[in-house]
Amino acid sequence: MPRGSSAKRERQYEHVKESAEDRGESKGRAKEIAARTVNKERARSGESRSASKTSTHDKKSTSQRGGERSHSGAQGPTKDQLYEEAKKRHIDGRSSMNKQELRKALGR
Repeated sequence: MPRGSSAKRERQYEHVKESAEDRGESKGRAKEIAARTVNKERARSGESRSASKTSTHDKKSTSQRGGERSHSGAQGPTKDQLYEEAKKRHIDGRSSMNKQELRKALGR
């Protein structure tokens, strides 16, 4: 952690690092995830000297986003994400659709 960081950020770093390790990430990767998460939160709250545009103007905080972007890879969005989009678009029959059917109904 950077010099002068608060106790709250220290706890946040340890919590994120331990969570990543519990999910099976290597120690190095867990430290990287924790550092990036804490640094972004510090930038969002004005605790850092400099910050990227995505750190300060993102739609949600990292805790609210809950890995949303991590599902945009090879398999695309999760079934829950597709379902929520279908709900917003008022697509009938969405509750009985599987992921593939939701994708088709949304035109993806």
